[in-house]
Amino acid sequence: MEPVRSFCKDSLAVRIYADRTAMGAAAARDGAALLRRLLAQQDTVRAVFAAAPSQNEFLEALCAAPDIDWKRVTAFHMDEYVGLDAAAPQGFGNFLRARVFDRLPFGQVYYLNGNAPDIEAECSRYAGLLAQAPIDIVFMGIGENGHIAFNDPPVAEFDDPAAVKVVALDEVCRNQQVHDGCFADIGQVPTHALTLTVPTLAGAKHHLCIVPAPTKAKAVRDTLEGPVSTACPASILRTCPGAVLYLERESAQLLTEV
Repeated sequence: MEPVRSFCKDSLAVRIYADRTAMGAAAARDGAALLRRLLAQQDTVRAVFAAAPSQNEFLEALCAAPDIDWKRVTAFHMDEYVGLDAAAPQGFGNFLRARVFDRLPFGQVYYLNGNAPDIEAECSRYAGLLAQAPIDIVFMGIGENGHIAFNDPPVAEFDDPAAVKVVALDEVCRNQQVHDGCFADIGQVPTHALTLTVPTLAGAKHHLCIVPAPTKAKAVRDTLEGPVSTACPASILRTCPGAVLYLERESAQLLTEV
């Protein structure tokens, strides 16, 4: 699980692995070690999880990690579709429930409700839960358009006053859900979602960002080699001390000198 290349871009450490399996295993190893260290220092740990096929290898390896007192971990997820059937497997809460939340004995799991009768009130409710204590870790990915959570370039704000908000999803983002095999065509993909905002995510103490696949290569290049800008929201990670970006050869293929 040793990287084939490592370097730093501003505050962001970058580690490139031979393939998705090695990448996911390395991120899980580091995430588990971080959880153990924080749990040795404090009573509870609060962690935010991304829901996407890009996280599959990481989540599977994390579930197998030993010696983590999950009963002292509180979990959140970072986004959810608005108006999708509550039982739909594409729902991000359902995705995480199946792959991690129901597999480990978390102390508490807080779900975003994309079918709440008052969506703005749901944003306020979840923001209140997030504000009860600092977020220790964000386990995340990067979208094809450079988004983090559902902060697509047209709606991302680095100084967003909200902690959670409703957003319209751009076409690149919606097509990604088809590319990922989650929906048969773009017409099935919801047009709006709830998302934790950029400052909410960036304000966490630790960030582990797991990004496989050739479809993410341009977003990875823009994150690391473009300006820190909402044109590529993930570029904000370069300002987050201690953040780590886990890549594999295909997602790193457009980087200079890789």
